Amino acid sequence: MEPITHFLTGACIGRAGLNRKTAYATLAAVLAAEAADLDIVWGFAGPVEGLKHHRGITHTFIAVPVVAAAAVGATWLYHRWIENRRAKKAITAAPIEPGAPIRSKPQPVRWLWVYLSAFISALSHILLDWTNNYGVRPFFPFNPRWYAGSFVFIAEPALWILLLAALIIPGFLGLADREISSRRVPFRGRNWAIFALVGMFLVWCLRYAEHAQAEGLILNNPITTVAPVRVAAEPYPWNPFRWHVIVETPSFYQFAEVDTKSGNVDSDPQTDQLFKPPDTPAVEAAKQTQLGKVYLDWGLWPVVQDIGQVQVIGIDPPQLPPGRTWTTVEFTDLRFGYDFRGSGNAHPPAGLGGAVYIIDNHEEAGEEMGGKEQK
Repeated sequence: MEPITHFLTGACIGRAGLNRKTAYATLAAVLAAEAADLDIVWGFAGPVEGLKHHRGITHTFIAVPVVAAAAVGATWLYHRWIENRRAKKAITAAPIEPGAPIRSKPQPVRWLWVYLSAFISALSHILLDWTNNYGVRPFFPFNPRWYAGSFVFIAEPALWILLLAALIIPGFLGLADREISSRRVPFRGRNWAIFALVGMFLVWCLRYAEHAQAEGLILNNPITTVAPVRVAAEPYPWNPFRWHVIVETPSFYQFAEVDTKSGNVDSDPQTDQLFKPPDTPAVEAAKQTQLGKVYLDWGLWPVVQDIGQVQVIGIDPPQLPPGRTWTTVEFTDLRFGYDFRGSGNAHPPAGLGGAVYIIDNHEEAGEEMGGKEQK
């Protein structure tokens, strides 16, 4: 998922009761919920390196204890900074006058509970990322296989609303209470946080069931006369009943729009079909480049095709002497080749498709992803 969902989920995990056990439970949970995505720093080494390492070792089960420890370490540094500030204020503060109200002591820090909060949030990051169609490799490096639930869109506004409401509403209720009572309720919002987390699980259950229903509709109502090799259903945001379905046959791909609520399957045998491109010498050469190896390792529905002498955004085409020639080989993944935003764009989002120039069917002359050159 994107950072917003991870942040809100971590905050709800911390406020679901762990914050009653120790100070900083919510802070550690939020940090751990986001920490795995620090692998984006690999993007500074180029887009292909970014793809190679994104959702890599930081998104594995063996890294969870380390990610949690890093979040606790950052929390400890913040705690020391707060303690130093309090100590400096205590030195310069005026003596407490008799009868003055005594300030309540800060909540004690129990570091094992802080670590538990971070550990649960680090696990939640892997679980959330598994639900969408980008996928994770939780058993890497022992098992390099990608796993993708593909039943929740990578940015699901319904989850934002649910989780954000659980964090905001208790604050408004607290303001109302202070207007009518001087009594302050500590640790407000636990029930709301639990409600949001349970609600997110129920959304998953609904979408998981509808995802299976979408694939079942295609298998029970074939859209091609050729037996399918495999079928995949890709999600849309908001609507749990709408799915983009990909059917692979030995020679082509067939696409369909499926509505599980009505049972409608919409697929045009002419316009919703893509024949598998031939494996030309240039395509075979492109598969051996850095981009090719990384993309085919990650892609679950990759399509690699020689599109001829087409200049791509981000890199200039090679300048060759007479007698030599070049071509462009394009990499796309069908999981992301549909109009999920209603914009009419039927191509993968920026960063999820790439291209490489091949000279004389065997020599690489430049790679790009999302309009950025890999140097």
